[in-house]
Amino acid sequence: DAELTRPSDRRLFAVADALHAGYTTKRIWELTKIDMWFLDRLQAVVRTEKALASGYRLHNVPVQLIRRAKEEGFSDRQMAKALGSSEMAVRELRKDMGVTPIVKQIDTVAAEFPATTNYLYMTYSGVQHDVKFQEKGITVLGSGVYRIGSSVEFDWCAVRCIRTLRDNGFKTIMINYNPETVSTDYDEADRLYFED
Repeated sequence: DAELTRPSDRRLFAVADALHAGYTTKRIWELTKIDMWFLDRLQAVVRTEKALASGYRLHNVPVQLIRRAKEEGFSDRQMAKALGSSEMAVRELRKDMGVTPIVKQIDTVAAEFPATTNYLYMTYSGVQHDVKFQEKGITVLGSGVYRIGSSVEFDWCAVRCIRTLRDNGFKTIMINYNPETVSTDYDEADRLYFED
């Protein structure tokens, strides 16, 4: 219980361990004061993990469970571990089941009028793409999460790369975890995907 009562960078793992050990969200809330909304979401993830590991294998896992796991953020590797399989086998099964992400557009205008930004993200919680895929382009991978002393330099490199490609007539696609990459140059890339 000490790990739960003391805030730290490891407390989230202690919460997960407690949920696996059978603690109720109410008991965890009493120890942590973490909002019940978050605890309920974490409990849902633990329930999904337990369901995946409850004896299912690739030949009998329900498509609804695969979809739920992806909607909750499970990687194919995590599902493979729970199912006693490989990441590639789970990926192929998931694709065969039609469980693939869709592309959504970030509404930067609060629904006042149709958004036209190139800010995009992929999700398993949706039914249709917000954009069409008729153009091809060159993908530039961004710097990822902030790291003191490196992010700004890598963001600058990514933007310079995008500008060079566009100057040479190429369509550009940026994939980055860090939205600040283009916060000051929001129209640098033809498409910007925020990685999660």
